[in-house]
Amino acid sequence: MFVESFRMALRNIKSNKMRSFLTMLGIVIGVAAVIGLVTIVQGVTSRVMDEFSDLGAGMMSVSAPGTALKRGLTESDVETLRAIDGVEGVSPNLSTTGSAVKNREIFDNVTIEGDDLSYFQRNSSMLEEGRIFNASEADGNTYVCMVDKTFVTKVLNGTDPIGQTVRLNGIEYTIIGRLGANNSMMSMSDTSNSDGTVYLPYRNVMHMTGTAQIQSLEVYTKDGADSSAVESALRAALDRIYNNADNAYAVINMESLLSVMDTVSGMLTTMLGGIAAISLLVGGIGIMNMMLVSVTERTREIGLRKALGAEPRRIQIQFLMESILLSLIGGAIGIVFGLLIAFIGSSVLNTTFRISYGAIALGAGFSAAVGIIFGWMPAKRASELNPIDALRAD
Repeated sequence: MFVESFRMALRNIKSNKMRSFLTMLGIVIGVAAVIGLVTIVQGVTSRVMDEFSDLGAGMMSVSAPGTALKRGLTESDVETLRAIDGVEGVSPNLSTTGSAVKNREIFDNVTIEGDDLSYFQRNSSMLEEGRIFNASEADGNTYVCMVDKTFVTKVLNGTDPIGQTVRLNGIEYTIIGRLGANNSMMSMSDTSNSDGTVYLPYRNVMHMTGTAQIQSLEVYTKDGADSSAVESALRAALDRIYNNADNAYAVINMESLLSVMDTVSGMLTTMLGGIAAISLLVGGIGIMNMMLVSVTERTREIGLRKALGAEPRRIQIQFLMESILLSLIGGAIGIVFGLLIAFIGSSVLNTTFRISYGAIALGAGFSAAVGIIFGWMPAKRASELNPIDALRAD
């Protein structure tokens, strides 16, 4: 019975090619929209999450302007934070603008950043040439530095920087390494007009600027450590340092931000999938309309079949099979177009194209459900036709 109903449904679809195509078009657009949008959004959010994770995985950013009685943090305070259980390292971050002199030419807009050895160990992928400074060079009395690509291009005229010397704010430094992109969350300001960036041990920058205060730092947690517990201990230590003063510091836990971003991306994907599913609803209405027209056109056929002994159940299955077949064919075409749209969108947005099997299952499930739900009423109407009235119909 099902095989015969399938053959009759397929034959009827072929006999009305244009009408069947226009009916399926709504399903095609809906499924393609669901798969395309969801896949593109998941690719974009995955890239953003990966990059954000690289920036802040296992890291907490601390801003500590302090109070009127105690500005910033001292070296002793930093050591207290380093001793917290679960903390792998603490890197004070100091930044200033200075001048560089090379070959008697002065460059007044050089960014000078000071970080701890743990920062460069944590971001070892930044190093593209040479080496980072070691523990013995981090005391503030050794004059070595690292530079970025912009500094090499503008100040060193593109020459090999390793081993060269440059005078920074009147002090001669030896370049030991060249870095790439700075991934620090504390160092994402616009440097388009800068003559480049020079990286020093943070104690050198403290001596250079004459300050003993540290107002920003990064805290790195050990692998496997409970990020929330470390954050609580960090806040407790800072409360003791500032005598529980309000607004003395701020802690940003990157792990918490990643969790929030993951929740937001999930909500965005669900919302876009819901919007795209409206197209499937429209397509379902189109299928129901066609099936109702088909029942009207084939009233005499239905009456004749009933007169010859066809059961209402067989009539209902025949029309329901036709509706489901229309939806599934439209869904299959929509899946192909949806993946094509997602591939093109991923290429344009420069994100990784990953087939979202969840989106495909959603599209296929929706198309099948549309065929069943919107085909049921016309099929039921056909099965309930009175054979005598059907045979008298024009």
